[in-house]
Amino acid sequence: MPITMQNYALTWTDATGKARASSVAYDKGSANSRKAELEADGNTDVTIAPIRPGELPQF
Repeated sequence: MPITMQNYALTWTDATGKARASSVAYDKGSANSRKAELEADGNTDVTIAPIRPGELPQF
């Protein structure tokens, strides 16, 4: 049975209102941790989106 790796990216709005996106891919646990960090820093609309390897998130 093949193992399927799922990557995740984050998008958010920073404190100045600018849309941002992660430039790296995360596994699910790391994405959740990063989301918590971003929210603790005052960023809003933080979302986790599944992406394919080599793909960047879309705003």
